[in-house]
Amino acid sequence: MHRRGDHVYSAPTRETKLSPAIEDYVKAIYLLHQEHAQVTTSLLAKQLGVAPASVSGMIHRLAKLTLVTHIPYRGVVLTDVGQRTALAVLRRHRLLELFLVEALEYSWDEVHEEAEVLEHVISETLEARIAERLGHPIIDPHGDPIPFPDLTLPPDAYESLVKLPLGAQGHIVRVIDQESAHLRYLQKLGLVPGATVTVHARAPFDGPLTLAVGDTVHVIDSRMACSILVRAPEEEGAG
Repeated sequence: MHRRGDHVYSAPTRETKLSPAIEDYVKAIYLLHQEHAQVTTSLLAKQLGVAPASVSGMIHRLAKLTLVTHIPYRGVVLTDVGQRTALAVLRRHRLLELFLVEALEYSWDEVHEEAEVLEHVISETLEARIAERLGHPIIDPHGDPIPFPDLTLPPDAYESLVKLPLGAQGHIVRVIDQESAHLRYLQKLGLVPGATVTVHARAPFDGPLTLAVGDTVHVIDSRMACSILVRAPEEEGAG
């Protein structure tokens, strides 16, 4: 378990209570920005499963709350306040995922939907007690970084599995994909945080990867491999 030393950090104060819908939007914008340089209305609509017209209306509302700025033809960008709001929601979400796994023995493919609901309703006190009970962790069950109480993030030095050179080894540190069926499949293959993988072959034109987990060889789709983040063994030692 990764911890941030033994220091106890106080939970941030929530000055304004926002609706679950607003929190979902700012979180989605934050996560999409990590994956795409530009967050468009259509991309956000697809992510949230809503109509583009609904997204446009909510973006206008978020802008009035100073959570986002919307630049025509350049997409939606979180303000500093919006980013801190998104990180606060992500902190609660990822703490809850880890708590469900460690305390209630959920599997890593079961926790996302539960945390999606609970992240909007837990109190600051419960958030702080969960963090204390878990030992102030810095990653969730998928290897996603848990924001610190001051809403900064742990440092990372990851790269996608698809970028690992042929013959090179990497330690899996994070799986971005939250789809339950995909997580169960990766679990079955042993492609989970903590595992060591070696890339043996890569088909051209974004074709599948052939890789080994221990003595077992698997072939996986390049799109799935993109969601697996690894760190080289020498980087592990350096950290």
